[in-house]
Amino acid sequence: MNATKATAPRPLDLAGIDDLLTPEEKEVRASVRAMCQAEIQPHVAEWFESGEIPDIRGLAKDLGKLGVLGMHLEGYGCAGMSATSYGLTCVELEAVDSGIRSLVSVQGSLAMFAIWKWANEETKQRWLPGMAAGDLIGCFGLTEPDRGSDPGSMLTRARRDGGDWVLDGRKMWITNGSVADVAVVWAQTDEGIRGFAVPTDSPGFSAPMIKHKLSLRASVTSELVLDGVRVPGECAFPEVRGLRGPLSCLNEARYGIVWGALGAARSCLEAALSYATEREQFGRPIGAFQLTQQKLADMNLEYVKGMLLALHLGRRKDAGTLHPTQVSLGKLNNVREALEICRTARTILGANGISLEYPVIRHMNNLESVLTYEGTVEMHTLVIGEAMTGLPAFR
Repeated sequence: MNATKATAPRPLDLAGIDDLLTPEEKEVRASVRAMCQAEIQPHVAEWFESGEIPDIRGLAKDLGKLGVLGMHLEGYGCAGMSATSYGLTCVELEAVDSGIRSLVSVQGSLAMFAIWKWANEETKQRWLPGMAAGDLIGCFGLTEPDRGSDPGSMLTRARRDGGDWVLDGRKMWITNGSVADVAVVWAQTDEGIRGFAVPTDSPGFSAPMIKHKLSLRASVTSELVLDGVRVPGECAFPEVRGLRGPLSCLNEARYGIVWGALGAARSCLEAALSYATEREQFGRPIGAFQLTQQKLADMNLEYVKGMLLALHLGRRKDAGTLHPTQVSLGKLNNVREALEICRTARTILGANGISLEYPVIRHMNNLESVLTYEGTVEMHTLVIGEAMTGLPAFR
């Protein structure tokens, strides 16, 4: 029996996870990585520091040309790629910045998915092709100023007025809100919670930017204000009622976060490894000291486990067997461990770890938001706890 000689593993793929990917998946990843490194990476630290993306519409169009906006959806100009390919895309986007992945995630997994899944055909045709191309930008309005983890208690209301609907309320922490052309808004009605595709040029609609953020600074974050916003009846999603609609969208976005957080972790691990081999103290690189190697080994171990979990969930999603509880498992673990990887990388870089000359503090700050949006640590913990015990503990 001939033994196959094993090749030495690469430092950032010690488990050989790349061997589990198809050639098409690797090609998608390579294309997204090339675009991100060439077009976004050189500027993103400056965007973070200034708190704005100077040409976000131009960036959206570039991402549309790349085919990543709604890439896991079928038809309407969408690429129809696999869930695993979408996950790998999220890794590359978040490796440059969580704010960039959020732009793509909110566009494709929240706003576009909501319209694709729940809107009537006229609304789909009106918005989806332009959104897939990046010519139109969408946002998703669910969270309210005092209604975060309990969206069922939302105060935003929509009432019928003849053939129209009139919406009143406020939404908070809305990515893309100030630049959006269409807002997917969820509101209480006499028929239960319903969704609406609201053109943002409607009278009574405004979206002031939220400033003074120390996280997700390379991202547009807004409040949505709806004061008597009147929309035609066809803007309402015709069939879905209750929280089933918005939660189905959140599950799509959370899946992308399972992967995306690992991009931030990889970026910090790369920075820490490079720094450890170049920075000298006591006459040798700090990577030669046992305590530094322990940090690097522990960081890599958690990164590998996170990637294996993400890939497993991706395969399940492609097979149509992914359960929302499994997404909670992935989101809770991978974001929490990614944040710990970034914090450990910061210690390896020492004082340089807080400088925007390196990506570490930027990723750390961003992940503090990723940790709590699309479901807090507490909520995902209770989802997992209920799946284990059969006993709900949300109230």
